[in-house]
Amino acid sequence: MVYMPYNIYKGDYMTEFKLIAYEKENGEVPVEQFLDSVNPKMRAKIFGLLGILQEKGNMLREPYSKHLDDGIFELRCKFGSDITRVLYFFYYEGKIILTNGFVKKTQKTPKEEIQIAKDRRKDFIERVMKDENI
Repeated sequence: MVYMPYNIYKGDYMTEFKLIAYEKENGEVPVEQFLDSVNPKMRAKIFGLLGILQEKGNMLREPYSKHLDDGIFELRCKFGSDITRVLYFFYYEGKIILTNGFVKKTQKTPKEEIQIAKDRRKDFIERVMKDENI
């Protein structure tokens, strides 16, 4: 389990939401790989939106976040003419699991990307249930 580098404080308490990047069994972290692959200015914008997501959690709405299908959400980022998405789902105790990211090239979010997020959610939950150190 890889924790994203955010600690946002509100008043006298820390925000309840915690961003976690999904980690494959082989140790790869797809969201980190995606973030490393994008333009530094886009990456900075995505990090800013991740901070907003961590603060607002399930209260974040369009234009920043949108529910796609079956509990999978997208974090929506645009910088210049480039559009990126980071897909995520909510888990117990205020955890937000970031599953994958991609550069958007079509009007609709590709079904393949949504399916990847669903598959990773399934894997994450199965591994948590087996009490793996996730």
